[in-house]
Amino acid sequence: MDENSNTSIENTTAIEAEMRSRLETQMDLSHFEVKDFTGRHLNHKQYEGGFHLESIIVTDDFDGHNLVQRHRKVYEAMGELMNHEIHALSMKTYTQAEWEEKQ
Repeated sequence: MDENSNTSIENTTAIEAEMRSRLETQMDLSHFEVKDFTGRHLNHKQYEGGFHLESIIVTDDFDGHNLVQRHRKVYEAMGELMNHEIHALSMKTYTQAEWEEKQ
């Protein structure tokens, strides 16, 4: 693995840890995972930096909330990360029961 790959992995790990920390201050997470797809966008004309991430967030704090409300809760937890560090965040949001049905 070259040096740039190591840096990318370290950055993804750091952003994942920061995201988890922010989510945990707002909700009781049952499951959380992040995949980094930034590499797919590096050669795009309009790419100006920031991570392109896909996440799965499982918490019973989503119970009774529709998809838009769930996503708002996540965006609120992310705060200014969405202005700089994260360029795009695709998310799947589930309650624990919904997640168990998917497994």
